[in-house]
Amino acid sequence: MDGTQIAMPPGKAVRLRVDRDGAIKRLFMVVIGLYLVIALALPLYAMMSRSLVTYSFDLTRYEFQVSDEAGNWGEPVSAAELNARLGRFAPTDLRTNTNGRLSATDFFPDFSFRSPVKYRLRGTTDNAPWLVGLDLKNTTAWQEYDSNTFRRVNLRPVASQGLQNYAEYFSNPALFSSIENSIFIATVSTVLTVVLAFGFAYAINRSCMPFKGSFRLVAMMPILVPSLLPGIALIYLFGNQGMLKEMLGGQSIYGPLGIVIGSVFFTFPHAFIIISTALSLADQRQYEAAESLRASKWRTFWIVTIPGARYGLISAAFVTFTLVITDFGLPKVIGGQYNVLAIDIYKQVIGQQNFEMGAVVSMILLIPAVVAFAVDRQMQKKQVSLLSARSVPFEPRPNRRFEMFCLAWCGAIAVFIMGIILVCQYAALVKFWPYDLSLSLNNYDFNRMDGGGWASYWNSIEMAALTAVIGTVVVFTGAYMVEKVDGFAAGRNVFQFLAMLPMAIPGMVLGLAYIFFFNNPANPLNAIYGTMAILVVSTVTHFYTVGHLTALTALKQIDAEFEPVASSLRQPFYRLFARVTVPVCLPAILDISIYLFVNAMTTVSAVVFLYSTQTTLASIAVLNMDDAGDIAPAAAMGMMIFYTNAVARILHAVVTRRVLVRTQAWRRR
Repeated sequence: MDGTQIAMPPGKAVRLRVDRDGAIKRLFMVVIGLYLVIALALPLYAMMSRSLVTYSFDLTRYEFQVSDEAGNWGEPVSAAELNARLGRFAPTDLRTNTNGRLSATDFFPDFSFRSPVKYRLRGTTDNAPWLVGLDLKNTTAWQEYDSNTFRRVNLRPVASQGLQNYAEYFSNPALFSSIENSIFIATVSTVLTVVLAFGFAYAINRSCMPFKGSFRLVAMMPILVPSLLPGIALIYLFGNQGMLKEMLGGQSIYGPLGIVIGSVFFTFPHAFIIISTALSLADQRQYEAAESLRASKWRTFWIVTIPGARYGLISAAFVTFTLVITDFGLPKVIGGQYNVLAIDIYKQVIGQQNFEMGAVVSMILLIPAVVAFAVDRQMQKKQVSLLSARSVPFEPRPNRRFEMFCLAWCGAIAVFIMGIILVCQYAALVKFWPYDLSLSLNNYDFNRMDGGGWASYWNSIEMAALTAVIGTVVVFTGAYMVEKVDGFAAGRNVFQFLAMLPMAIPGMVLGLAYIFFFNNPANPLNAIYGTMAILVVSTVTHFYTVGHLTALTALKQIDAEFEPVASSLRQPFYRLFARVTVPVCLPAILDISIYLFVNAMTTVSAVVFLYSTQTTLASIAVLNMDDAGDIAPAAAMGMMIFYTNAVARILHAVVTRRVLVRTQAWRRR
């Protein structure tokens, strides 16, 4: 027992003291919870605060004096008064970002750097900064400059709090249209993906068609590649010099059409896994009852199959919607001039260095992601068990016509998936598309390309390996503590909230939040900014939730009696953890590690703002090479990621099988 109440006579209720094991468990949970606060909650708070910061030039804070050629000084005059005389800057012109500068010579139309005239400048308040070259000044004392020096004087903006950034965003039609574009793309992609994935999963689970194992394998392939890769393949297929561009009938693949097709590709396996799990939980008795009532197959489909899988369909829809609306790589490669929210963040931060407006767009992008996540979690709470102890597993009956239809449906989708990957491999081997189609390995000479060379590939291997090892330890340990600690309800609830939060946070939002938090010199953790450590922390945090849920599922299968028995034998919990919990949960632990490794290899959005010249990653190299026009080398690097993940998956399968033979023999007794 750990901090729980015992029923006693009135006035005699007591609370047991927390024993040593209980205290250690709570300490571990607090430490990992603190990690989530530092790696997630505080950066998000820093980003939200930054989105409310506006910068502008407050001309009332500055005063000038100008001498004549004889050296006599005129009356002091404020910059605001000078601007009013000239009518040079409107209030909107004085809005800027944190790096904005306003030349002091703009207030003096007759300025000449060869003039013997001298200038004085001072602040009227304690916060009136200006630059002289790179030297920052902030004083209320007069500072005197000759004309040649005065031309290097620039006023600096002053920060203020408010909702002006949000008002500016929603008043800008070009920026506001990104919201409509994102929702449109995500909605269309979600409908198409869920329909295709449902048909695929239905064929796998409800028919006797051949090659089911092969089709499952093909369906999982898109998980192994970054989302940029389908964009590259579509350019080679339907771009301006594409192999099949005539098939589009004059339509451009650059824009919504390309984004939707690519989104269907990379979200398909996620929707398929969820829907397939829902369809696999069918009870044969329900179908027999429908048949005995002489219900047609079409009616049975709508009154038995769809209601039974509705929560899976809803969950698949929201997962797909979230993945599409938060994706950055695909719209960047093939979106053309079609702006979406994720691209707006990138343009504001990288293109314009307007971090405050980037924070605003990030906060807006959070809204659909959080809403989709919340609705999905609510639907999962309403889901009831479809299988009972008396349930009979569904066994499909042979039906040649139906099997041929299923085979054609799955075959078409498999051709689509394999076609995208094979086109990328072909593009990676062609010497010079479309003029020299001979094959070579020149495109794999990454050291001759922009993007970081082979070093970026090895950086990805290192980062993925560290993420898999460190992330698995952190995730599983945290899940164990929150599941096995007794009492401490408030702490467990807070930890669960923090553990679930990363699933609702888009990668680009997290990456930008890290800039605001870790790039602050006042932060003691500023030292990890620009290093491999921050990439690992970001990736572990971004993909924390799925690993946490996987670990909890495995831990819930272990009988709660193990802890009391170990305690009665005076065995510390860490010995039980090492000798019982870890071996029993080893399959789940291996699944968490491979999940983190694969996602670390393919992630773009979570790290696009955080890498340095020494820590460029393979997925970022694909993006940079595509930006530089080296599309074939970008395809080659993308295929290297694919093959690396495929090898990792194979090794995972081999290791898992051997581990199961040694540690899971009890399951077969």
